[in-house]
Amino acid sequence: MAVSWNYLMDMDGVLVHEEHIISGADKFLAELREQAVPFMLLTNNSIYTPRDLRARLLRTGLDVPESAIWTSALATAKFLDTQRPNGSAYVIGEAGLTTALHSIGYVLTDSDPDYVVLGETRTYSFEAITKAIRLVDAGARFIATNPDETGPSREGLLPATGSVAALIARATGREPYYVGKPNPLMMRSALRAMGAHSENTLMIGDRMDTDVRSGLEAGLQTILVLSGISGADTVERFPYRPTKVIDSIADLVGRASEPF
Repeated sequence: MAVSWNYLMDMDGVLVHEEHIISGADKFLAELREQAVPFMLLTNNSIYTPRDLRARLLRTGLDVPESAIWTSALATAKFLDTQRPNGSAYVIGEAGLTTALHSIGYVLTDSDPDYVVLGETRTYSFEAITKAIRLVDAGARFIATNPDETGPSREGLLPATGSVAALIARATGREPYYVGKPNPLMMRSALRAMGAHSENTLMIGDRMDTDVRSGLEAGLQTILVLSGISGADTVERFPYRPTKVIDSIADLVGRASEPF
């Protein structure tokens, strides 16, 4: 009997390059919808809400419902809700993160919070980082949405969550717990959200260190695409391998039900 696959997919490097669609992405997603194949897009970017990301994707020509977008901010909120329901947090981040935390009943405060939660932002301030350092030093638990040290922009690399987390960790001597990829926790929370199981789910990504690793550790089959950050020689640098390597998502068009 043929396996009925579910799909988890990274966004940047797999479906889009910043504001531009990757060839074949629209056809592949249309094929999944036509065949009623469950799928969810995953991103470590915690800046935007699923509604924001849906609007951004629509501008590139990709129509993805909010319910099919899973961010590190949502995964972080789900994790904190299981750890300390109705808790409190001092947050460095944008609407994607604050909205997710509000949705689980968290109070955002700078007065004796249960957690310091660090996410992606384009407006890091010395005052906010100093406050985070002092709160972590005073006993607040340190959580970060993802370990990515840099992010892309048209002008070049940008410092990302992992870089700022390293600064806070160096100052306090306390390492954060990272919820986003490559933590398989993010994959499992996405699987629960879509009602899928690891045994018949594929992870498609463009990074070995986050996408493939998290898929592997969560028990998923993995596909590495070479349309993003990885090149043909990238796989040989790692002690683990994806299930399959393809040039781009276009190679899966017409093969959604049998990707191997």
